[in-house]
Amino acid sequence: MKYDINKIKNLGQLKSAGYVSKSIKQEIRENLIDRLTNNQSNYEGIIGYESTVMPDIERALLSKHNILLLGLRGQAKTKIARLTADLLDEFIPIIDGLELNDDPLNPITSEAIDILNKQGDKTAIRWISREERYIEKLATPDVSIADLIGDVDPIKAASLKLPYSDPRVIHYGLIPRSHRSIFVINELPDLQARIQVSLFNILQEGDIQIRGFKLRLPLDILFIFTANPEDYTNRGSIITPLKDRIESQILTHYPESIEIARQITDQEVRISEDVKNKIIIPDLLRDYLEMIVFQARDSELIDDKSGVSARLSITAMENLYSTIERRMLLNKEKKSTGRYSDFWGVIPSITGKVELVYEGEQEGPYNVALHLMSAALKDQFLELYPHPDQSNTGEKDLYGTLRAWFGAGNELLITNDCTDKEYIEKLNSVPGLKKVAESIKVDKKLTPLLMEFVLHGLTEFETISKEFLDNDISFKDPLANIFTDLN
Repeated sequence: MKYDINKIKNLGQLKSAGYVSKSIKQEIRENLIDRLTNNQSNYEGIIGYESTVMPDIERALLSKHNILLLGLRGQAKTKIARLTADLLDEFIPIIDGLELNDDPLNPITSEAIDILNKQGDKTAIRWISREERYIEKLATPDVSIADLIGDVDPIKAASLKLPYSDPRVIHYGLIPRSHRSIFVINELPDLQARIQVSLFNILQEGDIQIRGFKLRLPLDILFIFTANPEDYTNRGSIITPLKDRIESQILTHYPESIEIARQITDQEVRISEDVKNKIIIPDLLRDYLEMIVFQARDSELIDDKSGVSARLSITAMENLYSTIERRMLLNKEKKSTGRYSDFWGVIPSITGKVELVYEGEQEGPYNVALHLMSAALKDQFLELYPHPDQSNTGEKDLYGTLRAWFGAGNELLITNDCTDKEYIEKLNSVPGLKKVAESIKVDKKLTPLLMEFVLHGLTEFETISKEFLDNDISFKDPLANIFTDLN
């Protein structure tokens, strides 16, 4: 039920309007039931969890459970927590002028009860929005019990001339201030064990204890915790008794297909419409970018316990746009299409987003990035074109003309920042390359991109060789280097 918050200013008016007090978990449950009944989306922008994580979240909320979201980094755990606030009522009333969000019909603090006893139906109320009822705290080793629960405030005691035994000298921490709200603790294992112990009573009994005060505040809070798997984080762990008190533990995961990964990247990437209108990144390149990320998650050189965040593909896509934009600015071009050679500018996005195991550290982040790009390119090539070693089993070798041209000692040099015109001219200078590229059904506009793709693909099978120079990529016969060394 919606209320006219501009007209309801005191307790008497609130009662007359028929306001009914309810707990936050009941409030979320009712709103969720309403949305499910009307087939409305509950978590707009969460992609790939429709049949896995989201049903678990909805079941937990219907059960009025506190939730632990357990998963590797970059799996939208915090985003899910923030979107849960959309299930709150748009506005709720609180007693005006108090530290906690006291319900006018169900107060929990002595101050609120005193005000209601003195002022009755004239008690002033204030309406707070759902945005004000979402509190988030990143767990760090320096977080104290005073930060979360509260402590005695000597300044308050002095200014009010109260003894320390008076409950009014208490300064409430974040959790009591989250009364009737959603409280999120990110990276729960990073919280010291003794701090985690302080959460026991709140989760089990709904009350808190500050110093020696005999407080029993029945706090009304929906807790959502996020954490990486315990076998990953070596900074700490979730103590077993606390884990036991969190009713629903929900496992998150990475995208299960290239298509879903692309949707997430396209949604999260921060590129202006002006830049998007000037730059075309074909589906072939978008798939290749996601395949690099999938390779990273399966690579033996990368620590699989740390995970490879979805932020890798997001930042890589942003860098890809910027690489193309920089090339356009240098060449004074107004429009351009992405190339495989543009992925040279994506490498910094990869090296900063992966944690290497010992073998990977020996290789170095840069070489690991090249290895991932190479493996992804090889897989993509075989999805579109026949294996070079098996292409001559029929009447004619598809790559025969290319083999002959490079075998004759010819070399192709593609400059990373060359103009679109130079790029196409150089590719067209290789006999038979266009014919190979167009041996599959393709939009003619993508022919230059596929021509470059074929060259890169053939290097993965050592049909030709590829060498990275300062700002160029050189394609030539694999035996050329041997003869050069001999000379």
